[in-house]
Amino acid sequence: MTPTAYRRLRGCFAMTALLASIASAASGQRKQILVPADVGGDALAARAADQLAATEEIDTFYFFAFRDRRVESGIRFRHRIVDDAGKHYKMVHYDHGNGLPVADVDGDGLYDIYFMSQVGRNELWRNLGGGKFEDITATAGVALEDRISVTGTFADIDNDGDPDLFVTTVKMGNFLFENDGTGRFTDITAAAGLEYHGHSSGAVFFDYDLDGLLDLFVANVGIYTTDRKGADGYFIGVDQAFSGHLFAERTETSRLYRNLGDNRFVDVSSATGLDDGSWSGDVSVIDLDRDGYPDLFLLNMQGDDHFYLNVEGKRFVDKTAEYFPKTPWGTMGIEFLDYNNDGHFDLVLTDMHSDMSETVGPEREKLKARMQWGEEQLQGGDNNIFGNAFYRNLGREDTLEFEEVSDAVGTENYWPWGVSAGDLNADGFEDLFITASMNYPFRYGLNSLLLNDKGTKFFNSEFIVGTEPRSGNDLTREWFDLECGGEDKDHEHCEGEDGSVTVLASRGTRASVIFDLDGDGDLDIVTNEFNSEPLVLISDLTEQTDVHSIEVELVGRVSNRDGLGAVVTVVAGDLVVTRSNDGKSGYLTHSSLPLYFGLGEHQTIDRIEVRWPSGRIQVIDSGIVVGERIEIEESVQ
Repeated sequence: MTPTAYRRLRGCFAMTALLASIASAASGQRKQILVPADVGGDALAARAADQLAATEEIDTFYFFAFRDRRVESGIRFRHRIVDDAGKHYKMVHYDHGNGLPVADVDGDGLYDIYFMSQVGRNELWRNLGGGKFEDITATAGVALEDRISVTGTFADIDNDGDPDLFVTTVKMGNFLFENDGTGRFTDITAAAGLEYHGHSSGAVFFDYDLDGLLDLFVANVGIYTTDRKGADGYFIGVDQAFSGHLFAERTETSRLYRNLGDNRFVDVSSATGLDDGSWSGDVSVIDLDRDGYPDLFLLNMQGDDHFYLNVEGKRFVDKTAEYFPKTPWGTMGIEFLDYNNDGHFDLVLTDMHSDMSETVGPEREKLKARMQWGEEQLQGGDNNIFGNAFYRNLGREDTLEFEEVSDAVGTENYWPWGVSAGDLNADGFEDLFITASMNYPFRYGLNSLLLNDKGTKFFNSEFIVGTEPRSGNDLTREWFDLECGGEDKDHEHCEGEDGSVTVLASRGTRASVIFDLDGDGDLDIVTNEFNSEPLVLISDLTEQTDVHSIEVELVGRVSNRDGLGAVVTVVAGDLVVTRSNDGKSGYLTHSSLPLYFGLGEHQTIDRIEVRWPSGRIQVIDSGIVVGERIEIEESVQ
């Protein structure tokens, strides 16, 4: 650790004594109560010190930092929660939050952000360049302010060159919006045949039958609400929501919709063997066995995950036991990546619900959970991992085989939601950002930024590069208000109070997306904070070192227009970097973004190879300019 790096770390981590006074602070006549009284701020200093010491072991570049530039960006969005996550808190799936997909909705070459909320409107913010944004929600027509939204997915469903938008909600119907190319959207849900009303969550577009049209898979959680509505119009959660998998009548199967063309879809779940009743919040796709057909990995937040092998675009076969004999019990996030640049895709899964089985202190946050639930709740835990999983692809020539190495490579953390991958220091190896925390009524939880040390292991670096503590030292948020002399007099936090009270709670992140927000050549991070403003974390990497990188944007002709399902390899001397164009950008988040390739010290590229969903293999070996975005159009010859 150099003195310069030490000063940078101390500058981004300046713990104050303010936390001790928060509980008794007053705003006007309204008393503030912090829940819990100690959100865990003292432990952050120890964590920062540990990361300082660990820098002696890191070979990869870490002399850069992120700063929260939300105020400067002009983004004024604030996520709002239902009362089941606040005033009337209960253990129910509303605490899973919302996604934030990104796409260039108006074709100006800049990437816009769709922030999603539970209460109030979703907001579409147009990228003006230079890190500035404007709110275009009203003209775009995608507010859905009278719905309890969950996630959004951008993809070009009609191959007309612009990203369309699919939105899931809690029992208020899912929505498909067609983009007219200028960022104005039209609701075509009914005509498209996608009017499902249930407890939908994550959704991905992919071309499972390779006909050039993007199909849609929607992950459905299970019935976790009643028919009664709360004050904000949300459906009140059921009791014992996290035992819902024990009640057969609460099962909802996920849905696979085949794209018939002309913006029409048909449910082919049963016909293709995908009658899956897992309590699933998210899903991802990749062609693991390299037969040309994209396979599907479906998460289960209350039980075993499921890997479905795609058989010639006709049916899916559950091969979990064969390839992933042990999966996490409470999986929330998923990301496929080639972490060691061997050309084979590895898999990282994050497990939130196992961490909820026990209360642990900061000293155990990098360890697997000591599962406290019995067999009745687990329904067989012998084939489960109680924590995050990292499956290293062994790259066998004649078979598909994985080794679970999460502890060895350092990807365990506490209270994780989702994971986003991106080469944050542009060295040619993808890093990870794992969102975390449980908010009210729990202590503060850390987002984990894991720098990939040249394909050997990952190092916790969130304090080193300034993504923790959030916004410098902004650990708490106003969570809800109480009128203890009136309607809320029986609330537990009104005991001994007779006036107006504001309850404060820990900040926490649900979803994130990594992309070059300001167009300066390095990757930035945007989050969707639960019941708070987002983080707009801008990297200063290009100010600290010479960055060599390239962005690859695909245009399918025989394949789907987005090139979803393509595999791209960039060769620069001895550096060979492979990325899958799967659109998966984070928890509950499916975006339409170019692929970013850091090149380390390499200043030229020998060639770019694209394996298209159509089966065509295309090689570009001339006209490649490092530092720019290259558009590769699928050859039809």
